[in-house]
Order: sequence, then structure tokens, then C-alpha cells
Amino acid sequence: MTTAIASQLNPIIDSSTELVELSQADSYWQNKISQVVNNISEPIYLVFPSTANILAKIVEQASQAGWRTLICGNGSKLAWGNITKNIQLVISTQKCDRLIEHAVGDLTVTAEAGMKLIDLQAILRSHNQFLPIDPSYPDTATLGGIVATADTGSWRQRYGGIRDLLLGLSFVRADGAVAKAGGRVVKNVAGYDLMKLFTGAYGTLGIISQLTFRTFPIVSTSQTLLLTGNGENIDRVTQTIRNSGLTPTAMDLLSGYVIKKIGLDGDVGLIARWQTIPESIEQQIEEVKAIASKLNLTTNDYQDRPEIDLWQQCANLTNLANLDTTVICKIGIPATAAINFLQSKEIADNNIAVRIHAGSGVGHLQSHDLDLQTLNQMRSHCQKNYGFLTILNAPKTLKQNIDVWGYYGNAIKTMKTIKDQFDPQNILNSDRFIV
Repeated sequence: MTTAIASQLNPIIDSSTELVELSQADSYWQNKISQVVNNISEPIYLVFPSTANILAKIVEQASQAGWRTLICGNGSKLAWGNITKNIQLVISTQKCDRLIEHAVGDLTVTAEAGMKLIDLQAILRSHNQFLPIDPSYPDTATLGGIVATADTGSWRQRYGGIRDLLLGLSFVRADGAVAKAGGRVVKNVAGYDLMKLFTGAYGTLGIISQLTFRTFPIVSTSQTLLLTGNGENIDRVTQTIRNSGLTPTAMDLLSGYVIKKIGLDGDVGLIARWQTIPESIEQQIEEVKAIASKLNLTTNDYQDRPEIDLWQQCANLTNLANLDTTVICKIGIPATAAINFLQSKEIADNNIAVRIHAGSGVGHLQSHDLDLQTLNQMRSHCQKNYGFLTILNAPKTLKQNIDVWGYYGNAIKTMKTIKDQFDPQNILNSDRFIV
């Protein structure tokens, strides 16, 4: 089979497309793939197509041969999702990283899926624009990977999630054909909304090759307020801000462990950021400070470099895996129940770092050593409140002993039907998602 893969791919790739057997690849890729593929007994090939056309030809050949294929960009979130097996081919889109079009006046941008977010932001910054997405691994995450995992962050408070920013996409179907959805304009309502379907599908329905986003003007002035204190009063100030005319661009609830690591005291915290004209920022922050004072909450201001460092520290504590034993979970819970979750026995007793978006209730938690019992208790807490807990990053042994997704809703049958329609041979990211 190894000889067959090489002999069938070599005639259809160009000199810029790299094809390498995994054992000959660098340690980065060997480590990443070993985290997600179980019991590697047969050689695996890793291919980096240089263009979308070659990507389509590779997928067409994989379809004809029935190769089980793992899809990724830079592999920064490759470990997210279920463990898979019997993978024969890994396709990375990292070389498909070209800017297609930046319609500066229309505030839209189109780029290939392999472009890193950090590179796109640099291009947009030269035109005083940006894409309001703040995912995990922002320095290495590709646009395709961000969309495939629906990996957004705190900016969703003002700008919405990935689905709200995505205007159109092109993708390679499981049979190698290229399809498109949406367009390059903000107003586009025709047809089936494949953008929403592909967002968070973990590459199981097709390989995203090109994306169009709406962009926004950069606001140079920014200031962050961090409130700490007891949970009841943090909950009250959070609800007051949510129900007011105040317009923070980011607003997250933080567990006591995060507050402690920042160097402050408090049962829980609320971090809120304003990015607008200076006069408005000053007025809004003073209004929040007045509310906090009445509730005996401590407030701390951050601007410039300390502000950037603060948000980066929060992300590092809750989103980034620094050790092989690190467990990272994505959680969802009604915003009104978030404080109770942050103060639950499982969170407090295990020094777990948690950050929850104060508007949507979606967030992340991280611990360097979590057992099955604690994970199941936290999942049960979320589910009792009509939420969820998904395990993103964890040691292989842990993932093999727990349901990574933990979803038991009535949408599973629909998801299986959609998967069968898009990938009837089940060759794209097989077993990775809940289907």
C-alpha cells in the first residue's frame, strides 16, 4: 500500500508539493500525528499540496483508492477530537496560503485556507483593518483550521462567532470535485448555507480550500477593566453590563485559579475590554467602576502593553497545552449559570483555569492533571444546565476511556446523514467527530 500511495500520487503533484513518508518527516509532524492516530502499524504518507488544484487531484486519487485521510493545516489543533486509526494519508493545506482578494472598500477579504491568521492580520493591518478572531494558537493557526474547529474567542462579544464573519468558502469534496458556497459580498442569502455547516465540522465533510470573511476597521484606543470579588456580586455586575447600553468588545468570566495566577485575589473575576473612541471608553469604564464600588468589587485598569499581556496570560492559562498531561476542554453553559460552575467544588478543589464568555456561555478550561471522575462530574454539571463539555486536548489514554464529545442529543442521526451524503466512503477525518 505504501508503494501504491507514492506511485499514484507522484504523477499528479508538482515540484512544489512535498510528499514524505511520516517516519522521514520532522519531529513536529511525527509528534502531532502520533497524538491523534492510534496503533500506527503501517507507514503513513504526509503530503503538502502547493495549489488548490493539486489538492483536488490528491483527494480525487484518495477517493478512488479509498485511502483513509487525515486533514489539517499547520496541525496546531490536530489533537482535538477523537482518536482515529488506520490512517494512510495526511493532507496539510499549509502551502495553500495565498491572498486571493482584499476588497478594502467593501471590508471583505478572500484567502486560501492554509494562510495563517497572523499573516492575514498583517496584510489587513496595512489597510487599517483586522479580522476579529482570537483563536487558540494564534501564531500558527490557519484560516481553514480555525473555521473547521469553530475556534473563536473573546471578540465574539462584539463581532459574533466564526459563522457571523464567514461570507463564503470553497472546498474540495470527498470525490475531489471543487464546490463553492456564499460569495464575496456581505449581503448573500441565496442557496443552502454551507458556511455554517462547515464551521465546526472538523474537516469531516470536505477540505476547505478558500475563505471569504468580513473585516472591520482597527480602533487604536483600547482599555481593559478586571473586576474581582465574590461570585454573587460578579454575577450581578455582569448581568448589569449585559442588560445596559455599555458596549465592551470582549467580556469573560474567570475562575479563581486564573485570578490567583494573574496575581490578584477574588473568588471569581470579570475581564472586560473596550475599544472605541477615548471619550466613550472613559465614560463606560467609570460607569462600571461606580457599579463595582457599590458591590465591594476590586477593579484594576490595563492599557497598552500590560493590557495585551493580560489577555495573553488568560489565553495561555485556559487555551494552550504546555505539557503532555494537559487537559483542555471546551464548555458551554447558559451565561446565567456560569458563576455557579466557576465556583463548583470540581473547579475550586482542583485549581482549574476557566474562562467563559459572559455573553454566550462558551468557554475553555485547562488543568495539568484531570481524572475521569472529575471530568464526568464537570460534564454532568454542564449537561444539567443544558450545556456541554467537549474534551479537546488530553493524553491518549484518557481520551480512550471517555466519550470525547459527550453529545447524546437528537441531532446525531441528522449529522450521520449529512456525513454520508458528503463523504459516503468515510475517508475524510474518519472517526474524528461525533459521527
